Amino acid sequence: MDDDLDAIRAQRMAQLQSQYGGGGGGGNTAEKQKAQEEQMRQQEEMKHSILSQVLDQQARARLNTLKISKPEKAAVFENMVLRMAQTGQLRGKLDDAQFVSILESVNAQMPQSKSTVKYDRRRAAIDSDDDDDYGC
Repeated sequence: MDDDLDAIRAQRMAQLQSQYGGGGGGGNTAEKQKAQEEQMRQQEEMKHSILSQVLDQQARARLNTLKISKPEKAAVFENMVLRMAQTGQLRGKLDDAQFVSILESVNAQMPQSKSTVKYDRRRAAIDSDDDDDYGC
């Protein structure tokens, strides 16, 4: 019985080691993950720095509102503004009107999803046939 358990444990250990890159490299993957997280953090800081230089206060407030309501659209907008800033297409800070015009071009690029609301009266237990039985 112990031999079977040992064999199963050894097999599972070998499977886990092959899946995660070996037992000795465990610290290496943690270091890679930390380095990757640090790089992502630096990129986010750089993006926020550029956006704060390019957008005025009203445009930043509108962007924050957009991030809350439609995060995908806000990400596309941020990327577009960053590209425009890096290529020198922006002159000075973007005001609210310029923000809206760029956002309209983002809306034209993104596919529109049509949302519909369906109301099933039977599930809500609101049936007009039951109205006649109140007084009887």
